[in-house]
Amino acid sequence: MKLPQIRLESQQARISMTTTPPHQSIEQPQAELDIQNPKIEMEIHRTPSKLTIDQTKAWEDMDLKHIFRRIEEYAENGYQDWLNGLARMTEQGNELMKIEDGGNPIATQAKFNSESPTKEFNVGWVPSHFSVKIDYNPGKVDIEWKAQPAVNNSKPKKPIVDYKPGNVNIEMEQKANVKVDFENLLFKGINFEMKI
Repeated sequence: MKLPQIRLESQQARISMTTTPPHQSIEQPQAELDIQNPKIEMEIHRTPSKLTIDQTKAWEDMDLKHIFRRIEEYAENGYQDWLNGLARMTEQGNELMKIEDGGNPIATQAKFNSESPTKEFNVGWVPSHFSVKIDYNPGKVDIEWKAQPAVNNSKPKKPIVDYKPGNVNIEMEQKANVKVDFENLLFKGINFEMKI
């Protein structure tokens, strides 16, 4: 017995894809740098400090005097002694002139002229306290400066971008197909029979 058969053959569709990858290149040129930094103008005014030490009085207290000072003192003392002697002789002359008033002026004057004056001395320091004079004037520093701003003439460069887009090419490599085949298939109708 032959059984009716229906045979189906199908062929799937097939596509092909061809891709071209994209390409991108970026180039960054170096910027042109032009930076100028002017020097700072600075002025310094300085007044030097001054230290003065005067030891003249200390040396004089130790009897180590300059020759000019010693001559000046001797001249001053000689002049003062001359004035004192002149006053003493005037006073004694007046006493002798009035000898008739009584008293014994010759003996008194002889005793006074023959005795040395009494010298007095107390505790002393050599050199004396505060005999060294110190004077100090501190120095002074004035600083004036002017800052100059930097001059920037730099020029930036834009990047160079080269871009090529990619591409996808799609083609139908094989179309879809269905093949139908019949075997031992009969169509029976009224009063007839047909082979399909």
